[in-house]
Amino acid sequence: MKLHLITIGTRMPAWVQQGFAEYAGRMPPECPLLLKELPAGRRGKGADTKRIVAEESQRLLAAVPKGARVVLLDVEGRLHDTPGVARRLSEWMMEGRDTALLVGGPEGVDAACRQRADERWSLSPLTFPHPLVRVILAEQLYRAWSLLHNHPYHRA
Repeated sequence: MKLHLITIGTRMPAWVQQGFAEYAGRMPPECPLLLKELPAGRRGKGADTKRIVAEESQRLLAAVPKGARVVLLDVEGRLHDTPGVARRLSEWMMEGRDTALLVGGPEGVDAACRQRADERWSLSPLTFPHPLVRVILAEQLYRAWSLLHNHPYHRA
């Protein structure tokens, strides 16, 4: 099973790239975390943000591998504690199909993207910058894997 993190936004700062790479590189070969960055729509004065969000949402959905479970990172999604993330990861791994984790742009995603999601996950009631979400998500997935495998990284 592969985990596909599909995000809107490219050209991240070096610390984001390094943080993501650190935790993605720790994932085992049987559960790799892969990143696919998609360009954000052009925003400027008078931009049609509804159209931009719809186009970004279409690109996110088009990047989902065939047959993959779709998990949308969404402020209105379900909150999980660390053991809960570990349980979800275990369930995904036992199911065997790939999982696509979608992170929209600054204005989020449209209704079609929300409807396509098999589940919606909120990392926190706090608002995080989109680049930081990549690092937090990668670390939490590695922590969940560590917990499932009794690895000393996770210390409760």
